[in-house]
Amino acid sequence: MIFNRFKLTLAMTAVLGLSAFSAHAEELSVGTFVPPNHETNTGMFKWFGDEIARRSGGELTMKLYPAGQLGAGPVQQYKRTIEGVADITFGVAAYTPTIFPKTMLAILPGKANNSVESTQRYWSAFDEFLADEFSEVKVLAVGTVAGGIFVGTRDVSTMEGLKGAKLVPFAAMTTPVIEGLGAVPVQMPVTEMYTGLSTGTIDVVTTSLNSLMPPWNLADVAKYAVENIPVSFQVTYAIMNKERYEGLSAEHRAIIDELAGLPMSMELAKSFDHADDVAREVLDPNELPYEWKTVSDTERAKMDAAVIEGMAAIYEDYADRGIPNAQAIYEALNN
Repeated sequence: MIFNRFKLTLAMTAVLGLSAFSAHAEELSVGTFVPPNHETNTGMFKWFGDEIARRSGGELTMKLYPAGQLGAGPVQQYKRTIEGVADITFGVAAYTPTIFPKTMLAILPGKANNSVESTQRYWSAFDEFLADEFSEVKVLAVGTVAGGIFVGTRDVSTMEGLKGAKLVPFAAMTTPVIEGLGAVPVQMPVTEMYTGLSTGTIDVVTTSLNSLMPPWNLADVAKYAVENIPVSFQVTYAIMNKERYEGLSAEHRAIIDELAGLPMSMELAKSFDHADDVAREVLDPNELPYEWKTVSDTERAKMDAAVIEGMAAIYEDYADRGIPNAQAIYEALNN
């Protein structure tokens, strides 16, 4: 009888111990529209998952749901976070520009040439100018993708070649710049660009070098890739449902706080730049199924002048929308 009571006590202790552990263990769901092999998943989110697990002794983990498993398409990522469809989402700010009007200014060509440079500049201006745009969520990372090339079915390495080209920029707010270049801006998410180029709906896209490779495979439908263009930047983010964050233990919130902001944003930016570095190693301009073009210095000067001219119209539009300090924000993003 004593032996049976002893076994029962041990069993109850084990159950209570397991319950105590379970009460502290947390798994964060991460929803993203990009496929599993995308650089943000193999780079930034892998780093984040490894770090929270290591720092929490395995009590705080994440589970990735790629390729739209928690909701198809990239446009509703911010909403999915707010509504708690996913604890964390990865999204593109330009797909919900009314939420991030000031952040959109980081898309425009400026002093940065790659994702790391642009992301560092973004965060140097974040607290003063941009933080309020993320007040509804816990911001984990904001990082940029360098749009350093034009890829398409026509040669746009000159201002003459750009005339009338149906060009997909990183955001509609760049319309004055694109029109200044002589092109016709067409809005389209990255998930539709392959089809758009193959069907002739569009002629050219602004993109990063690695988009020529999987998962986007633009090399399959491209006739030209053009470098030495004014570099613009797509702004991406990883955000967390604020109630989910506040519901975590103080210890787990502290871990996330240590990773969030500039550290995780730099991992995001490095994910993109690394993908471009890999693409440079793999892509031999002499052995490509499309023609590789470089904008001459003379033509680049014309393009840069068109960009500057278009900026005035953008600042005026921002002022009309109640943001009179757009130029000051842009300059802070490019100091």
